[in-house]
Amino acid sequence: MPVEPPPTLWEFGDPREAPDDQDLIGVGADLEPGTLLAAYRRGLFPMPDGGVRPPMCWFSPLERGVIPLDGLLVSRSLRQSVRRFEVRFDTAFEEVVAACGDPSRPQGWITDQIAQAYLELHRLGWAHSVETWRDGELVGGLYGVAIGGLFAGESMFHRQRDASKAALVALVDLMRDEFAAERLLDVQWVTPHLATLGAVEIPREEYLDRLEGALSVPDLEWT
Repeated sequence: MPVEPPPTLWEFGDPREAPDDQDLIGVGADLEPGTLLAAYRRGLFPMPDGGVRPPMCWFSPLERGVIPLDGLLVSRSLRQSVRRFEVRFDTAFEEVVAACGDPSRPQGWITDQIAQAYLELHRLGWAHSVETWRDGELVGGLYGVAIGGLFAGESMFHRQRDASKAALVALVDLMRDEFAAERLLDVQWVTPHLATLGAVEIPREEYLDRLEGALSVPDLEWT
């Protein structure tokens, strides 16, 4: 069972009361485990705003990206590719985060500060990795935060074709349990890549309503 950390010292407002013309909700606070969990439970997620020592920005997109568990698009070629990989959970979390934060990747945003914050969440049982392996080598994966029925995806990477997609297929399969109707797979914003896999946008208000239901669902079984 995840370990509940000390509560945050910060107060997050209700995103429903935020301006209806911007994704950015607030700036500042810290990345302590209690702060991160409080933010996700409110429908927020952090991202730095550039610079050497950037302030932390907190977002709740007007149009939130989600992947419906019954709407994942798996092509015939991807289904064949999935069979080539071994999927593991939480056996190489630090390596997955490091690969996602590789500074050579375009538009990288995972700073050392963020990496350490999610490593601590993982140690407490709140952050998880889905990994794809081939011939004993880590070739792809993703990581995110799981609270009840919410899985908030943070980032993914691949070193072989379809390796990250295979991790996503495995995650969706894991979430399709008896509580699948209430579970929520959050991908923050819809990118062209995620759209090809079935990601869609829903209004902030709808996301927050669905989040309330998801948080009451039992945690996923990761072992």
